Amino acid sequence: MASWCEEAVALLQRPAVAEMAVDVLLCAVPIWAAVMIGLVVGWSWRPRWTGLLFLGLRTRLRILWVWVPPGLGARRLWLACTALSACSVAPRLLSSAFRRCRGKHQDRASPEDDAAADRDGGGCADGRTNFEGEHDTVTEKDLEHLLQLLDNKESGDTAWQNLMERRTSNMTYKAWRREPEEGPIMYCSRTIFEDATPELVRDFFWDGDFRLKWDPMLAYSKSLDEFPQNGATIVHWIKKFPFFCSDREYIFGGRIWESGKTYYCVTKGVPYPSLPKKEKPRRVELYFSSWRIRAVQSPKHVGQQSACEVTLVHYEDMGIPKDVARVAVRHGMWGAVKKLQSGFRAYQQMRDTENTLSHSAIMARMTTKISITASNGPLDHDLSIADKIGDENDNSHALQHGFDWKWVVVGGAVAAVCVLNTGLVGKVLLLGAARRQAKK
Repeated sequence: MASWCEEAVALLQRPAVAEMAVDVLLCAVPIWAAVMIGLVVGWSWRPRWTGLLFLGLRTRLRILWVWVPPGLGARRLWLACTALSACSVAPRLLSSAFRRCRGKHQDRASPEDDAAADRDGGGCADGRTNFEGEHDTVTEKDLEHLLQLLDNKESGDTAWQNLMERRTSNMTYKAWRREPEEGPIMYCSRTIFEDATPELVRDFFWDGDFRLKWDPMLAYSKSLDEFPQNGATIVHWIKKFPFFCSDREYIFGGRIWESGKTYYCVTKGVPYPSLPKKEKPRRVELYFSSWRIRAVQSPKHVGQQSACEVTLVHYEDMGIPKDVARVAVRHGMWGAVKKLQSGFRAYQQMRDTENTLSHSAIMARMTTKISITASNGPLDHDLSIADKIGDENDNSHALQHGFDWKWVVVGGAVAAVCVLNTGLVGKVLLLGAARRQAKK
């Protein structure tokens, strides 16, 4: 019995369970609001016989309440419920206060620990922590993982699903989704920027300080470590999430490989001992977001490679249910892409007016030269199949359900008119409206 209770308490203390409960509550709020509005409207238009029924029920309830013993009065019952609620909440408040005090004590002790580590030779004079193989935070294995994803060699049995396709005057965007049996949902997108070079797009994606200006979700960005020998960096991010979900913390390493005029930018979550995990913001440990940047022919100018293509492969474990993440990404993706487009054009104008390069642009030029002969033909083929399947599903859905829904709307309108004219509900509504107007 005790082990079952401990497992239940541990399950309830998980952040994902609390966030899922909040999501369910948020979904239920509009429904309950509609129910309350319906009750208010229905009670205001009620017939007279319902008032007589209510009086009869209230009289019976009073008779039953007389026979209740004095010890179970309304006031005493309310006090008892309040006491039970306080007893159930008090242990949680005490435990949270204890954890908060312990965290403050650890924060006070951390400078002494860091100084002791520096004396032992385990740290740097500037406070950064050296760990063995720090310059290999992002390695060739991570590049190989990106190449296998681009070649569609790690797709497994699940297929890509068409998610979105949008166009603007100077940008084309397509997105797909794949849900593996294990692990988080994987996303792939292909963006084509008109009148852009791969070098400029590379610098734009690598500039975390400028991202703070155009990305409203990014609340904090700081470069923790830089390794000029191969251009690798370790970056600390804090992203703002909606009010029903706590903010998320990211510590990821990044590195760029160059093959001809094609750039492979790899970022993934890495451990960083100098910044231990905290309760808030919640740290995302499983994080992989990498892209390939190359020049392509412009859809507007045939035969000219004046456009830049960015193929992104992204997955992360944010600690929220897959269904909630799927809905959030689907609804917020196009808004994020439009902000990305406007941010890139602002960055392009800034680079045209300024002659000096920023520090992030200088770091982005410290690439590792490599020769890559692999192509993404299999991925292109599977993504085109996903597009065809999505188009066929949309067409079949329109053929099967479009005509029926039109007749449903027409039939509903006709039924409403008939009910309002001849039915009992219509008579009650009309009489109630006339009575209200006469009172006015």
